[in-house]
Amino acid sequence: MAEHAGVSIATASRVLHGGPRTVGEELRHKVEGAARELGYVSNAPAQALARSSTSVVGLLVHDIADPYFSAIAAGAMRAAKRHRLMVMIAATAGDPELEIEYVRGLRAQRARALVIAGSGSVDRDLTQRFTAELDAFRSDGGQVACIGERGIEPFVPLDHGGGAEIAATELWRLGHRRIGVVAGPAGLLTVHRRLAGIRAAWARLGGELPDSRVVFTDFTRSGGREATLGLFAADAGVTAVLALSDVMAAGVLTALQDDLGRAVPEEVSVIGFDDVPFAVDLRPSLTTVRLPLEEAGERAVQLIADGASPARQAPLGVALVARGSTAPAGGAGGG
Repeated sequence: MAEHAGVSIATASRVLHGGPRTVGEELRHKVEGAARELGYVSNAPAQALARSSTSVVGLLVHDIADPYFSAIAAGAMRAAKRHRLMVMIAATAGDPELEIEYVRGLRAQRARALVIAGSGSVDRDLTQRFTAELDAFRSDGGQVACIGERGIEPFVPLDHGGGAEIAATELWRLGHRRIGVVAGPAGLLTVHRRLAGIRAAWARLGGELPDSRVVFTDFTRSGGREATLGLFAADAGVTAVLALSDVMAAGVLTALQDDLGRAVPEEVSVIGFDDVPFAVDLRPSLTTVRLPLEEAGERAVQLIADGASPARQAPLGVALVARGSTAPAGGAGGG
């Protein structure tokens, strides 16, 4: 193929497989044109043997159907395209054992790098086993980057606790004192950090958040709906619900308006978390905490491409996006 393009083998290899030196546009066009004419397809297994790695970046997520992880994946793939890398998505369904298995599998396939987007477990044994598998991946020459802090470096910081404090403070500003929290699975670090942020804000402001008004559930729409029904069955005086994901918040809105006949936001305010694309299309449109998820995915892959150290990473900002699902409490509901 190099002969067909009229270039050296080294130049053809740099164009097709990447390398430390760049190739001019004219030569690149010649090589790419020759590859198309000859129907050339790179032999990935051979390249992996030659380099001891492939151009594959594994992306570990809990659920690719969840807009939270879809947004991260979109950013990761955008950065991967710039660096001629291919993203392989592995969905773990939040199963720590499966997460460990996927790391082992990507190591066996000589993946170049691994981006971890799912929340870590609070189980110490599982965390240690996962860390050991990552160490083995690195010892084979693989790179690792993490989105969110879970003891893995380098990582892209996401301020889950700070975002939750902002949401809780907004409800207090609106006069809500009896709030309920629809949380995700109790075993996830992300849930613990977001819940800790709410409790920190409520303690600072002088409010009370009893355990009976915190309901753990799946990070799903149906989970949010069922948790809301349970929450109001236990305490019908709740005037605001803070859901720790927008997907769950959609279920909260359904439960309040369709099942319980409560007007949102006139009777009950609702705040979500993440600001996924459909949040603005809910009825009413969802007030939520915006996390820069696409930017996080993009930055994680860039970390790998740059070989950057953790010290170079600055936290990604969070912000409250006020929409139609929140309103002043109007004097209803005590602490």
